Amino acid sequence: MIQSNPPLMHHYGALLRNSGEPKQAKTFNLQNPSAVDACDLPLIDLAALKSSNERDTKACTAAICKAASEWGFFQVVNHGISHDLLRKMRNEQMKLFEVPFQKKITCGLLNNPYRWGTPTATRSTHFSWSEAFHIPLTMISEAASWGEFSSLREAINEFAPAMLEVSRLLASILAQNLGYPKDTVEKLCDAGTCFLRLNHYPCCPKSKEEIFGLVPHTDSDFLTILYQDQVGGLQLMKDSKWVAVKPNPDALIVNIGDLFQAWSNDEYRSVEHKVVANDKMERYSVAYFLCPFNNTVINGCKGPSVYRKFTFGEYRHQIQEDVKKIGHKIGLSRFKL
Repeated sequence: MIQSNPPLMHHYGALLRNSGEPKQAKTFNLQNPSAVDACDLPLIDLAALKSSNERDTKACTAAICKAASEWGFFQVVNHGISHDLLRKMRNEQMKLFEVPFQKKITCGLLNNPYRWGTPTATRSTHFSWSEAFHIPLTMISEAASWGEFSSLREAINEFAPAMLEVSRLLASILAQNLGYPKDTVEKLCDAGTCFLRLNHYPCCPKSKEEIFGLVPHTDSDFLTILYQDQVGGLQLMKDSKWVAVKPNPDALIVNIGDLFQAWSNDEYRSVEHKVVANDKMERYSVAYFLCPFNNTVINGCKGPSVYRKFTFGEYRHQIQEDVKKIGHKIGLSRFKL
């Protein structure tokens, strides 16, 4: 039988043996998903931004900024991306992950953006039961790089600009609230600086209490927009405890990244989140990362800066070095004054 899923169990077992962890360490810092409260993220109707009623528009922008400050996460509906396009993207994503594993790691698609498990993990709690294609959007125009996956390229060619438009709209509102000019984000982030990550979480035979689908982390961008299926599994940290996000078939999920937290001097929150493994159903999601040019300087917008000045390129490099040395990201705490 041809295997499309990566050898995650083999990798996970080897990690346990090589790390010398005692058995009880498997449940280190994990939480029984059944004991986690489900939450309804703030739900924001973006149609109000086009309303002729100024009060409705102001209420919508205020809700976006409030959610960014209090939750770091929110949902948006009437975002302008059609259900047909979302379905097309999901179908192409599923076809890609159904390709045999050996082909995924050797086909050379898009300069090898395929990732599985966590090669840098030094402990089982750093391991993610998932596979992904992390696609730089500069690659869309290079038709030859897509080989037999031309239909995936066509889907991304429609999907990515639509996600860029929504992400810039939201980021512009958040930036203006901090006192920046309306076109600031548009100048810092364009189609070529952003990334698309296609995620697949295969069924996991281990218990949910023992392993992550995606380890706890924050995002390293300005903001992320997530299109997920209805399986569930996304959890975020709220008031010092994990809460589960209820899937909403009509909504996209938005979360604040590290750059906005630093840029806003902690007014907006880049919140730790994770995906729990599922022993019965596989899960799919697509994440769009709104990133600036590498030379973009991140500095606090008002008052004494909480963080020292740094460039996005410097921040990415520091994260890569931390992951190589200790197996996981440290993030903004390295840049605090």
